[in-house]
Amino acid sequence: MDSELEKAVTFFRFEDLRIYHKALDYIEWLIIKSKEFPDEGAAGVGTRFNLSAQAIALNISEGSARNKSQFIYYLKMAKSAVRECVVFTTLAGKLKYLSEKDVEESRGQLMEMTKMIGALIGSLQRAADLNLEDTD
Repeated sequence: MDSELEKAVTFFRFEDLRIYHKALDYIEWLIIKSKEFPDEGAAGVGTRFNLSAQAIALNISEGSARNKSQFIYYLKMAKSAVRECVVFTTLAGKLKYLSEKDVEESRGQLMEMTKMIGALIGSLQRAADLNLEDTD
């Protein structure tokens, strides 16, 4: 039974990516922080902010099941979601939903994730270029 569980855990390649776990950590952090946001319904800042944060992890997981060029596309979509979170972080700070310390922490996590995604994109692009050279 243990070997079946191990296979199930490693079956999903995205779960081996550090950036995926960073994205999950950010979602968890944001859920805790946004509990204090005012309830504005489905179009509220907290709801939209959380959806953008979730999109980071969702794009990474979806892209990992694709070929390299498609994975790069999904990683770029994850970076777009990071930028959305930057906007929501700034807005939440202006509205006093997040403290200055929380804004700094959010921005730090988002900067780290965008760097990690950029590095992964670069790695995939280099690997794709190497594969193109091998086809001659």
